[in-house]
Amino acid sequence: MSSPEHAGSATEPRHPVRDQRLLVGLDVDGTLVHHDGTLSPRVVDVVRRLDELPHVEVVIATGRAVEATLPVMEQLGLLTPGRQTVCSNGAVTVEVDPGTERGFRVVDVVTFDPAPAISLVRRELPDALIAVEDVGSGFKVSTPFPHGELWGEEKVVPVEELMADPVTRVTFRDPSSTSEEFSELVERMGLHGVSYAVGWSAWLDLAPEGVSKASALEQVRRHLHVEPYRTVAVGDQRNDCEMLVWAACSYAMGQAPAEVLEAADRVTGTVEEDGLVDALEEVLAELA
Repeated sequence: MSSPEHAGSATEPRHPVRDQRLLVGLDVDGTLVHHDGTLSPRVVDVVRRLDELPHVEVVIATGRAVEATLPVMEQLGLLTPGRQTVCSNGAVTVEVDPGTERGFRVVDVVTFDPAPAISLVRRELPDALIAVEDVGSGFKVSTPFPHGELWGEEKVVPVEELMADPVTRVTFRDPSSTSEEFSELVERMGLHGVSYAVGWSAWLDLAPEGVSKASALEQVRRHLHVEPYRTVAVGDQRNDCEMLVWAACSYAMGQAPAEVLEAADRVTGTVEEDGLVDALEEVLAELA
């Protein structure tokens, strides 16, 4: 990881702004990674160039579970010891630790009682697929999800078991509905005591109340001693809105829904156009 001591040199005076630590928070799917699951070489190059700057801290902030995040970080060259990573939409923060069996150690986990929300959603959507996260291994599910939609092992269990213990996240999926229909239903149900985000498909993620990528990134920012005005974030979906508002400078990907575009300071190209490259080139030119 980069460290502030190396910014500038003995013969080169520190710039009062440019050489202060900068935190860059990056979403994964639809931002770093294309919809087919691939990483563009141009994206890999610009992320690595940014992370090589001694005063820049690149922090992944994703809805993915830990085990699905680490392979992307490896491709980006970000599996450096001590690097903190925000997973599960902010409910799980880990730190890269190659000395452990799983390659990371858990820094923070926030859980909630899933039973009330699961009961409520099941009344409205009795056929919805349900998954609860099992940190570090995968998901417990009511019914197998469509191939490729969940990362890690899927273990089918009775719904009662899904509701039995505190969890970091509950995911609902209704393949027969649209994102718009799902959003309307969620608003009508009036979920309480949780944070939620509707995905680009009929996909609903529930997290502990008040927990988001932004809340977790704020803890990482404080840990790294980065000033609030030295924060950048890039994302593309509704679960990125809080993060985009939190950052001093934020970018929405071009394919983002309207409310995400409104939450960001700037809009870049779509993921298929490698819009992240344009955004991070601006960061390199203006802020880094």
